Amino acid sequence: MSPANSVLEYGIQLPVQSQSTLYAEPWEAGAGPEDLLAVARAADRAGFAYIACCDHVGVPRRLASAMSTIWYDPVATLAFLAAATERVRLLSHIAVVGLRHPLLTAKQYATLDHLSGGRLILGVGAGHVEEEFTALGVDFAARGAVLDESIDALRAALGPEEFPEHHGKFYDFEGLGQRPRPVQRHVPVWVGGSSPAAVRRAALKGDGWLPQGDPRERLPAQIERLRRAREEAGVRAPCVIGAITEPLYVGAPAWETGRRTLTGAPAALAESLRAYRALGVDQIQVRFRCRDRSELVDQITAFGAEVAPEL
Repeated sequence: MSPANSVLEYGIQLPVQSQSTLYAEPWEAGAGPEDLLAVARAADRAGFAYIACCDHVGVPRRLASAMSTIWYDPVATLAFLAAATERVRLLSHIAVVGLRHPLLTAKQYATLDHLSGGRLILGVGAGHVEEEFTALGVDFAARGAVLDESIDALRAALGPEEFPEHHGKFYDFEGLGQRPRPVQRHVPVWVGGSSPAAVRRAALKGDGWLPQGDPRERLPAQIERLRRAREEAGVRAPCVIGAITEPLYVGAPAWETGRRTLTGAPAALAESLRAYRALGVDQIQVRFRCRDRSELVDQITAFGAEVAPEL
């Protein structure tokens, strides 16, 4: 957690790669790799701290109408975009790491970090779709405990040692070498979720916290809960506090963008977003209302050029 006068960083969850009805724009249904490339490159040019990609292995029929079944694989997608960008970091937001053995996860993400020159941020979460766990042979009821141990195992497997070692209740390994190693000596692990268990997990095990849907008014209590848990446990390492902002539109839209959308001149948007910094937030994840890829790229560009310098 950083001083209140430090820079407020900004990142973006990529469109197209996940298309839940909660946030997908209509144009994304017909979009594909070229659209992802254009948006990622625009974010890279505009100074975004990261681009993010979600994780679901399979969506059951009961949820398909709301969630859709369009969920790109995060490792494949971020590796694809790493080759087309230069500086923007690559965030899994979030990877349901309990669905896979930590050595498999470590192999994939260590390779991604290696190929991208050390740009990985590993965002992890417990998951919520029971059918995914059942199909992959993982105990859904134990997913919190599995995630806790997975983080510990991944710390070992993504560390500097070629032959990592971990001995726990769910996973046990040693003597198995994995190269290439990550470029980063310490791959940051950001923990996602807004339940009391998730906030405590972020406090005790995370290098950062990725809230899921907490509006501004809920953040102070959540951040205080996280800080208190860290203080009581004697955790002194930095923790990056995140927030997902309201939908944005830079300028005066000529169409109905929805009642929750923040719109207006760059200075007004920046003033509104700076309030997150005052709450103790270090990085904001933004998204923009848009009718097509071109409008989204224009919004990203305008945000980077006109709003971000005021943050």
